[in-house]
Amino acid sequence: MSADKSVKTNEHWMERVDSCIAGITGTGIALYLVFRFAGHFARTIALIPLWVALVLGGIPLVLRLARRAFALEFSSDLLAGISIVSAVLLGEYLVAAIVVLMLSGGSTLEHFATRRASSVLNALARRVPQTAHRKGAGGIEDVTLDEVHVGDVLVIYPHEICPVDGTVTEGHGVMDESYLTGEPFEMSKAPGSGVISGAINQASALTIVAEKPARDSRYARIMRVMEESEQRRPRLRRLADRLGAWYTPAAVAVAALGWGMSGDPRRFLAVVVIATPCPLLIAIPVAIVGAISLSARRSILIKNPAVLEQAATCRTMIFDKTGTLTHGKPVLTDTFPAKGFSAEELLRAAASVEKYSKHPLASAVLEAARQRGIEPEEAASISEKPGEGMRGEVRGREIRLTGRSRAQECGLELPEAKSGLECVIFLGGRYAGLFRFHDAPRPESRKFLGHLPGRHGVRKLLLLSGDRESEVRYFAKEVGITDVHFSATPEQKLAIVEEEVRRARTLFVGDGINDAPALQAATVGVAFGPNSDITSEAADAVILAASLDKVDEFLHIGRRLRTIALESAAGGMALSIVGMGFAVAGRLPPIAGAIAQEIIDVIVVLNSLRMILPVDALTDY
Repeated sequence: MSADKSVKTNEHWMERVDSCIAGITGTGIALYLVFRFAGHFARTIALIPLWVALVLGGIPLVLRLARRAFALEFSSDLLAGISIVSAVLLGEYLVAAIVVLMLSGGSTLEHFATRRASSVLNALARRVPQTAHRKGAGGIEDVTLDEVHVGDVLVIYPHEICPVDGTVTEGHGVMDESYLTGEPFEMSKAPGSGVISGAINQASALTIVAEKPARDSRYARIMRVMEESEQRRPRLRRLADRLGAWYTPAAVAVAALGWGMSGDPRRFLAVVVIATPCPLLIAIPVAIVGAISLSARRSILIKNPAVLEQAATCRTMIFDKTGTLTHGKPVLTDTFPAKGFSAEELLRAAASVEKYSKHPLASAVLEAARQRGIEPEEAASISEKPGEGMRGEVRGREIRLTGRSRAQECGLELPEAKSGLECVIFLGGRYAGLFRFHDAPRPESRKFLGHLPGRHGVRKLLLLSGDRESEVRYFAKEVGITDVHFSATPEQKLAIVEEEVRRARTLFVGDGINDAPALQAATVGVAFGPNSDITSEAADAVILAASLDKVDEFLHIGRRLRTIALESAAGGMALSIVGMGFAVAGRLPPIAGAIAQEIIDVIVVLNSLRMILPVDALTDY
């Protein structure tokens, strides 16, 4: 059995044990109360149910806590063990049973809240298909996912879930990829289109060729990220353990003081009972799992839950440019028509031949024509030789698109070269004009960056890119960033991020493989979009839907978690400390202290469960 499976099996076993202890103890307390207020004979045997509960439930809990103490793990729940032992020695069996119920019931409540908060993650797991329809010489056969190999031809019937990543070879249809994008988008599919595992096919059957085995598919990688997020121990939880290291001896000292001042050992018991800080041990994990669930519903995968607490405290934010603050594809931004030609004429001619091209700039020309309502014309004699550009004819007139260097060989005087990519257009053998393209910013980039200092306390914004200087400076001016680094290699990106981390907590957002080292070095590394396996593995959080809105939502979820967790922990401990004061003064007997602590537990856990509740808006720009 693997280590991960062993951990999960142990957790499930502990959950069942705690549930059984809670059930036995609750039943024992109920029977005690029934017998206590019944006839004389019943009162004589009233303590038996409590003794049974303490033997079957109290002893296992105390032994578990003792093992931790011998391992020098002085966590706050050690107070519960001291309370149980003290109550038994003083003959306060009802108090001891209530503390056992408090400890085991609190654990059971945490398990329940965790399952409830993890419902979104579990829903993802239930979506994984178990079989695939493989096409072979003998027809179509159903095989398990483990039997699917790269190159296998698979058929996806209507309304089925795509089992692996692949490429469509036959059929035209639509797939729902909302599990990945977080939005209800339906993507058209035709031969040559890529498909991703987990997407739901709609009304038409599609034939695909598998590009990856199931274990390496997009969906499988997402599930691994989910499992990692549940296995990692978050920083806020460790904070509770650190607090327990001083809180436990302090509470014992106060209890001893109460005993010494009054000479009554029950005063000691009352203090340790009310001091047991279950809110600190239960409320914070519940809030964290709730935040993971909320993030998943917002298309944000949390790999390291600790970053949810750290994100709200980052005062430096570093952004990669291409694909993060931009869409990562060229956009036609400037048109320079020569004398005797119009911008519309240039765009119509260029679009007429570019619709036959696979060059990256072709889609930018076609999109610009579409936005301006310009219809391309039918072209003939299409030619696209490497290094020579695109050629074609429209109504007998030659159209040629080429680069600046080719045009300058002809002795032409072109507009001054600046940032961006360029395309020179010749119509009928004459120079007709020039197009300039940039990796334009996302529409929301400037507004998003502008709101970070005021809304999130960010003191420094930095643009870090491997692109050339002219392009980076042009872009930085467009979005309002003054601190820029350009032509940066992965090693240089890593060094810059490490330097910023030494100065302040730093959040880095990137999407390329060359961003992976920087993502690991940052206080919080956020991978933008699921395009790179390596980037996603290096990041603490993965934004599945490539939108800056999701980055803002991530920051707000972190802030909300921090607020709710601190409310629960500080509020619960404050109430416990108030109770300790009453107990030391002799105003709170042990049984009342146990009941009061149970009420405190319920209050703070309910407060933490607020993290699971749906939120309408998590952006503020």
